[in-house]
Amino acid sequence: MITEIAQINVKPGSEKDFEAAVAKARPLFLRAKGGKGFELHRSIEKPSRYRLVAKWETLENHTVDFRDSEDFTAWRALVGPYFAAAPEVEHTETVLTT
Repeated sequence: MITEIAQINVKPGSEKDFEAAVAKARPLFLRAKGGKGFELHRSIEKPSRYRLVAKWETLENHTVDFRDSEDFTAWRALVGPYFAAAPEVEHTETVLTT
């Protein structure tokens, strides 16, 4: 299982609209090949900063299957207008849990 962590800074004042756009885009992630769901977290200290945490079966499910799909294009069309800068994306794998 791969975890994608995307740090997304949105334009100040657009937070609620961004959150609504992510909610609208939810089905795009849920039907993606290898997609196992996602969570959206908002920073308390920096309320225009979010972290999208998505679960994927494999790295390629995100970097190839989803990124090369029409659903990715639809995702970016929905949320992209709210970005203050390009998201910073990192992939992790779990090495220890409690």
